Amino acid sequence: MNYILADGPRRTALLPFTFTRPVAEIRIGILTITEKWERRLKTKLSFKTEEYLSEKYPMVSAKENVVIDGAIVPDQGLSEMVSALSANEAIQYGDKVVAYYTSDPNSEPDFSIYKMKTYEGELITVDFTWDIFSKNGEALQADYDFITEGRKSAPISDTNQLISPENIFLEEGASVEYSILNASNGPIYIGAHAEVWEGALIRGGFALCEKAVVKMGAKIYGPTTVGPHGKVCGEISNSVIFGYSSKGHEGYLGNAVLGEWCNIGADSNNSNLKNNYAKVRMWNYETQKFDHTGLQFCGLMMGDHSKTAINTMFNTGTVIGVNSNIYVPGFPRNFIPSFSWGGASGFSTYMPKRAFEAAKVMMARRGSEFDDVEARILEHVFELTKKWRNY
Repeated sequence: MNYILADGPRRTALLPFTFTRPVAEIRIGILTITEKWERRLKTKLSFKTEEYLSEKYPMVSAKENVVIDGAIVPDQGLSEMVSALSANEAIQYGDKVVAYYTSDPNSEPDFSIYKMKTYEGELITVDFTWDIFSKNGEALQADYDFITEGRKSAPISDTNQLISPENIFLEEGASVEYSILNASNGPIYIGAHAEVWEGALIRGGFALCEKAVVKMGAKIYGPTTVGPHGKVCGEISNSVIFGYSSKGHEGYLGNAVLGEWCNIGADSNNSNLKNNYAKVRMWNYETQKFDHTGLQFCGLMMGDHSKTAINTMFNTGTVIGVNSNIYVPGFPRNFIPSFSWGGASGFSTYMPKRAFEAAKVMMARRGSEFDDVEARILEHVFELTKKWRNY
């Protein structure tokens, strides 16, 4: 069977992260949604996504296909149902069709002719950007249980102080020294060749993915995830940081999501709680307005390749697009469009040529190449987001 992850109806509500990736490439818990499906179905999956993303994330079609909603986090029960689908069958969860069989994945299905199977369990769904951090604890625990089942952790150095060591798992090549790890409220997972430097204070749930680094003296409150090749320090609480991004210095990041290739300057902080303790509104690209999140704690959403200078401050519920550079004192507006340059005193357009020069240097430092495919995606995002750069 050929499996395809489709963006589904939630793609726009998950911007700015889905400007540069399919929905299923969002990281929540330890793994991306794609990685969760691939491990459970034991095969590679392709993507049904926007045309401008399809060069990097192509769709592979076959005679027999199962199309899966990319915003659905799988569990064992759902993955078994998906793998058993046959012609004219679909799976429904609540009011959502989460998977269906088709011989033509390019066409919209007529579900009136389908036999609907109902999934009765409880699933994690990623419907809004703030779900990524607010549901991260549940997803992290599920990933931890799945990844570590029947396996033994690599040895943990006796220089560390451990609380609930049975909930701590190190992959081969991981290094943790002279730190305090408290896994009593959630598991702690340290990926292959990841490093926790001396003096870190970590309270689970926490995931440090492959080749990521926690620097000296960091204070991390769960549930928090640091993606592959990430680098963090300072104080972090209930945040998800996608791969290759850095918050490498002092400063606070809370109830936040950072995309890939972001950099948070030293002593930068975000607020995650309003002074009047009211529920937070946040910019929603789908509705084109500031919508209620239903959350009292909600901090910062930052798209790929965006950066801050030192001592940058963000109000509660700030949304930053792709390739923005925030660098002057004071609180900037709480919706910053993609390819913006400036801060509280005003913004100008960050032209792609300059943005790409910075991306090439940053990616080369991590052994990656900023190629023509990446450039074409970001050029398209630049055009898509013009309407919001009305400074």
